Amino acid sequence: MQLIDGKLTAATIKSEIAEEVKQIMAHGGKQPHLAAVLVGHDGGSETYVKNKVLACEACGFKSTLIRYEDDVTEDELLACVDRLNRNGDVDGFIVQLPLPKHIDEQKIIEAIDYRKDVDGFHPVNVGRMPIGLPCFISSTPLGTLPRLKRYGIETSGKKCVILGRSNIVGKPMAQLMMQKQYGDATVTVCHSRSKTLKDECREADIIIAAIGQPEFVTADMVKPGAVIIDVGTTRVPDASRKSGYRLTGDVKFDEVAPKCSFITPVPGGVGPMTICSLMKNTLAAGKHEYYK
Repeated sequence: MQLIDGKLTAATIKSEIAEEVKQIMAHGGKQPHLAAVLVGHDGGSETYVKNKVLACEACGFKSTLIRYEDDVTEDELLACVDRLNRNGDVDGFIVQLPLPKHIDEQKIIEAIDYRKDVDGFHPVNVGRMPIGLPCFISSTPLGTLPRLKRYGIETSGKKCVILGRSNIVGKPMAQLMMQKQYGDATVTVCHSRSKTLKDECREADIIIAAIGQPEFVTADMVKPGAVIIDVGTTRVPDASRKSGYRLTGDVKFDEVAPKCSFITPVPGGVGPMTICSLMKNTLAAGKHEYYK
């Protein structure tokens, strides 16, 4: 069994991005600028946005953090999105999800200029991705594939089972894994209503777990030598930790790991690569690679 170290891979990619930014600026180009909008004080969102700001520093980007309390109105948030859309210095921006229940998340996503939608959630980007047109791809799926390639993991022709059908991970991950230029795999998507879920997993060469249930994938669901990508990150109470919690993935790591050829840890696996993908999307936005 070999750990797929997201931190190590992410450090390499950020170093590569930083070098490219240096070259851009040395030739009179513009410093890439990423803005993030954070609503409320959700612990997971706070940590994630903080890590994005640190990644911007490592990549040589300019970053802006805009904060609102939980009681921000939908109209106020839409006005903020409009300002960022019109700000010529901001190359890309994100509105950190989830948002408070009184705000329509889809309405906010659709208000973002798709040319600055570095999270890859806007319907224009979501629609272009499955047919192979240039676009911003959702960061978590985009971050998974380079990591597989860097570890020499073959995906072409392999049976890949994706657990979860969310718009952010499950669906785009399935699209990428089946596309010839990315995964070129045979893909099955399973979810909470799938009656043959365990049987499908037992036949999989690659399992990508994004179902949002801590330790859902157990050893009896995994065939020997399988590759396991654990996208799940849930805060589980733990009195022994100073923070009062521990981060747990969708895979029961201790019992599944001995059966695998490769597996991602939680934390330190998918998370760092997701942030790296956001940095790559921001760099592309700054260079106007996809939309002129």
